[in-house]
Amino acid sequence: MKYWAYFAGKLTAIGLLLAALWFGARLVVPRAEHAFVDERLNYDMKNVTLAYGFCLLAAGLLYTAVWDQRYRCRTCLRRLRMPVERGDWGRTLLVGRPHMEYICTYGHGTLKVPELQFAGKEPNDWDQHQDMWKELETPRR
Repeated sequence: MKYWAYFAGKLTAIGLLLAALWFGARLVVPRAEHAFVDERLNYDMKNVTLAYGFCLLAAGLLYTAVWDQRYRCRTCLRRLRMPVERGDWGRTLLVGRPHMEYICTYGHGTLKVPELQFAGKEPNDWDQHQDMWKELETPRR
């Protein structure tokens, strides 16, 4: 639940930033003289360029927020670290398809990102661990 609340908070912050930028741009850019649909976006190159740049900025911010969210731990929200390449195309039946594994440094889980998607976009595989580092602390007998 904390994972999705953090994502909703990021989207809310982006929305507020974009609303403030749009409001500021509407105050700064003058109105066009002859307007049929929207007085600011009708046959005026400055206004059209401003709207185009605003849309590109909005799309870039949303893409960055989603991309950042994909590589965060589902429990503690820290960035996943230690990428390790696993699998081999030559030994697919023995070790599996190639993928990258990212790990939470606090032992909450691992994220497996496929190297190549055959049938469209395949979802990433998040494996939740109870306490991954306990097995390293236990003494051998």
